[in-house]
Amino acid sequence: MSKKARLKGKEEDESVPCKQMKVDVCDSLSRLNFNSPTALFESLISPVKVETFFKEFWEQKPLLIQRNDPSLAAYYQSLFRFSDLKRLCLQGLYYGKDVNVCRCINGKKKVLNKDGKVHFLQLRKDFDQKRATIQFHQPQRFKDEFWRIQEKLECYFGSLVGSNVYITPAGSQGLPPHYDDVEVFILQLDGKKHWRLYSPTVPLAPEYSVEPEDRIGTPTHDFILKPGDLLYFPRGTIHQAETPSGLAHSTHVTISTYQNNSWGAFLLDSISGLVFDIAKEDVALRTGIPQQMLMQVETPIAAKRKLSGFLRTLADQLENRKGMLSSDMKKDFFMHRLPPYCEENGTEILEPDEKFPTFDSTIRLQFRDHTVLTVGPDEVQSDEALQKMVYIYHSLKNVRQTHMMGREETEIHGLRFPLSHVDALKQIWSGSAVPIKDLKLRTNEEKENLALSLWTECLIQVV
Repeated sequence: MSKKARLKGKEEDESVPCKQMKVDVCDSLSRLNFNSPTALFESLISPVKVETFFKEFWEQKPLLIQRNDPSLAAYYQSLFRFSDLKRLCLQGLYYGKDVNVCRCINGKKKVLNKDGKVHFLQLRKDFDQKRATIQFHQPQRFKDEFWRIQEKLECYFGSLVGSNVYITPAGSQGLPPHYDDVEVFILQLDGKKHWRLYSPTVPLAPEYSVEPEDRIGTPTHDFILKPGDLLYFPRGTIHQAETPSGLAHSTHVTISTYQNNSWGAFLLDSISGLVFDIAKEDVALRTGIPQQMLMQVETPIAAKRKLSGFLRTLADQLENRKGMLSSDMKKDFFMHRLPPYCEENGTEILEPDEKFPTFDSTIRLQFRDHTVLTVGPDEVQSDEALQKMVYIYHSLKNVRQTHMMGREETEIHGLRFPLSHVDALKQIWSGSAVPIKDLKLRTNEEKENLALSLWTECLIQVV
């Protein structure tokens, strides 16, 4: 990027020539719009249009939106305050799992965590005396405001959405220059933060990495975020941030998504099921590999050519193939994502609709954004002749306290049906109201049982 195009201003009122990256907003804005996942994302990046964002910025370059709207700044500040930590510590937080205390010294991260349970007075002492940054992991587990935002964003992106809150004292920096393997949205909640961004050494990086100062070069963007501002940058973007001296502490939240959500990941996930299906029809895929090939250090040239031919066959058949590709990525997403946000009582416990479905009832799918249909081998069948089944995965019964905290204490929720039910399920998943008697199944009993199973899981309502 040329010097002319760089974002150089270190004060929020300094003029900035990089119009492609920065958007100044002076007009009054509304708070975030929760009417739908699309409405939320539109309001999050307002006034930038969604079409513009995905055409010009997504996975390509940073976007800075600087806003001069006191009402929006106040709303951001209400999402998380330092005082929230005191209340949350009383609920039981633990170092490493829930909170990290760290500081960047001479380009390296120094972790200052204690052992065991977090006590607020000690946390405040490390913050004030050691100038340490407090990193609070996954606040959506405790704060309904983040649950509400991230649940909608998971519906919008179709990918897990995590978050971390960073509270950094004046004149301090928490983390060294690094890049992440996620798409990043920064919301400045309180105070100000000085950011510097650098050109990626690994575009769309597949993993996290710290980069030494002598390798990253000069910043491509240099600016200060204030409450109400938003910053986006793609995975792989090298960045570092510090709270300027002489100011109050800074609080911002990092919202991240699209980890391991690439075409490469999807190909790895789906190709095994595709090979399994096509090998049933193509005897060439069922023939044995050469003797002792697995004992050789390198795969022979002739074997590589054979594999190339098989891949071309798979590609040709894939384009003309009907039906759903089985995908463990779907299962993983719905197993670990947030449950629907329930505004009435802030609880994720759902109960079936009051109206019981009968053969004469008309039903409609509910929580469409939280359910998925997929096809896969029968996971409970014991014999060798595996049959395909239709699986419904959903997140209605997920526990948000385990969201983005690894795979412990998680289970998949859903239903399984014979492949003969796929057309009837597609009728329901179309979103239109469907009379139970019109479902594409052979018997009335099958129709009633299907509706009852879906109703029990809170997936349909009687209209």
